[in-house]
Amino acid sequence: MRFLSVMKVTFGRTRVSSRLAGLVIARSLSNATLQSERYDFGIAFDIDGVILRGRTPIGGSPEALRKLYDDSGSLRIPYLFLTNGGGIPESRRAQELTRILGVDILPLQVVQGHSPFKNLLNRYENELIVTVGKGEPATVMSEYGFRKTLSIDEYSSCFNDIDPLAPYKHWFTEQPFLKNNRPEVMQTKYNVLSDKVKAAFVVSDPVDWSRDIQVLCDILQSGGLPGKGVGDPQPALYFAADDLEYQAAFPCERLGMGAFRIALESIYNRIHHPPLKYTSYGKPNPSVFKNAEVILKQLQSYILEKQEEEIHELETIYMIGDNPSVDINGVQQTGKPWFSILTRTGVFRENGNHAQFPADLVIDTVEEAVDYILRKESSKIGVTIF
Repeated sequence: MRFLSVMKVTFGRTRVSSRLAGLVIARSLSNATLQSERYDFGIAFDIDGVILRGRTPIGGSPEALRKLYDDSGSLRIPYLFLTNGGGIPESRRAQELTRILGVDILPLQVVQGHSPFKNLLNRYENELIVTVGKGEPATVMSEYGFRKTLSIDEYSSCFNDIDPLAPYKHWFTEQPFLKNNRPEVMQTKYNVLSDKVKAAFVVSDPVDWSRDIQVLCDILQSGGLPGKGVGDPQPALYFAADDLEYQAAFPCERLGMGAFRIALESIYNRIHHPPLKYTSYGKPNPSVFKNAEVILKQLQSYILEKQEEEIHELETIYMIGDNPSVDINGVQQTGKPWFSILTRTGVFRENGNHAQFPADLVIDTVEEAVDYILRKESSKIGVTIF
């Protein structure tokens, strides 16, 4: 792997080139190749507000990640991205991050909010499901193996007048699917007007809130077949995450999937009884962190088997995040072996620690967080990195 640029970074009070720093780290670690204890830790990075703001790297993130590879570009420290975001398949997100950050990232290293949905395949593989959100939610679910998947764009296009505001939405851009999947074709393929929707999956942040809330209410209160009155049981409803806010390109936080869930639930419960039933995934759910542990162990195994070294348990997993209620809260709920690091480049920007969900360490940037981790872990094996 060729690093794409040489930039200045700060270690304490000494300024050196990031390429030189990377070489120093790699060579220092290589002096301890027989001591596999150096691999008894892993790192999980949030993306929005830690690694990127929009599509722009922040906090020295490219330089931070380069320190986890040796000078030949081989992964030396097991790490992954643990994000509540999504909307595209993990393989494509890995390619996107590789292009932006300048390091080789494997699809296995990308855990998105909707990644746990693949565990529901046995239940809904051959059932009609509707997917909601930006990007390509139907493609995501299809790649997981779900066979009868429609986006809410596709599904709503099969019902005349289901969205009364559609004539006024001049901003609407025709999605690629409509070029090859006219409503009459989809009705034949999926029997949309007669087959009941068994589950709805909010895969990523919804785009058209008014239509999506209307159509989801129709699906959920009708028992899965809009326009046929009230029916039971309510189809299952799954959210990939429950973030109220997140850090995007705009200086202030933006409303997330949790805000959409609150809006949908409030409206549904006012017009229908019993109350809405749903399941939310994503951070801070401890199951997400436990799943990340499994993946980090797989990455550790991948690294050590290449070097023919013995595999050890991960003693510490560092979570680097910017949102106390999501990243830090999740670590606190999960417990050992997790260690929380809160940066000031996203949702959290206070001088001290967060009052309700205090992190184990508060630091300015992700690069400083990685420097701290490498100093701490190198001290265990007597290797001087800096």
